[in-house]
Amino acid sequence: MDIQSKIILISGPTASGKSNFAVKIANKINGEIVNADSMQVYRQLKILTARPNKKEQKKIKHHLYGIIDVNKNFSTGQWLKLAIKKIKEIKERGKIPILVGGTGLYFQSLINGLVEIPNIPLKIRNKARSIQKKDGQNKFYKKLLKLDKKVQDKFDPNDIQRSIRAFEIKLYTKVSMYDWLNKTKPIFSEKEFLKLYINFHRNELIKRISLRTSRMLQEGAIKEVKRFNTQKIKKNSSVNKVIGLNELRQYLKNQMTLDEVRELVAIRTRQYAKRQATWARSRMISWNKINPDEISSWIKKTNKSSLKLDQLI
Repeated sequence: MDIQSKIILISGPTASGKSNFAVKIANKINGEIVNADSMQVYRQLKILTARPNKKEQKKIKHHLYGIIDVNKNFSTGQWLKLAIKKIKEIKERGKIPILVGGTGLYFQSLINGLVEIPNIPLKIRNKARSIQKKDGQNKFYKKLLKLDKKVQDKFDPNDIQRSIRAFEIKLYTKVSMYDWLNKTKPIFSEKEFLKLYINFHRNELIKRISLRTSRMLQEGAIKEVKRFNTQKIKKNSSVNKVIGLNELRQYLKNQMTLDEVRELVAIRTRQYAKRQATWARSRMISWNKINPDEISSWIKKTNKSSLKLDQLI
């Protein structure tokens, strides 16, 4: 495998040690790290979002971390444009780009390209939702098939969100959602990617999640949320979804004990990890699953001159 020509993608469930693994790989192969986590793009809440620390960022150059204010919208399309630019710049410097994170949609857009469907006006979107709500899913899906025959057998007829999306796209653009999808072209070829997924056993991951939750509290998550609360944050900001934020807000209002916070944050993190694993099983089938027990020993045995990532997969 010609590693110099590769773009390395590292994913895995939350608390699986992706960032640490990426730093160690980057040290071995003269790489630079690009963020592929939708919460770590924000400047605020670096502890709760588990952004790489200063020590890690000092060792290896990191990109697209803490670049956006929480009150600004930041889409997958915006991330993709920035990520492509960074990948090209890193390659031009003769280094290897390593993208690491847990946001499956980011990786999917990079590998497959992003559908450039025109923005659907709110009036049309509300109309589609209203029809679905009035008719019920069964009747609505039949209407969708009359409007767009290409949708048939493409997804589960009970999938409400996808049905509404297909309906509004055809209604507004007069073009099937699947014709838009067929126009999508990725910037990089599939063979350029080396896709690595850290595949932890659930019981071990649960332990790691509990440890990380405690570590975040020890490292200043409470003070971080106190500072965050002094800012005017829009209610619809994506950052409000950060696990631990609402729990610590309740703690600061004396509505929850610290032990309750620790337990609830760990539970919510486990639920998130489960959703990530579900995504990986259905949409990361071609990724190379790495046994985490083998990572440390592999890194120790490997030096720059003899690096062969094939040993991992």
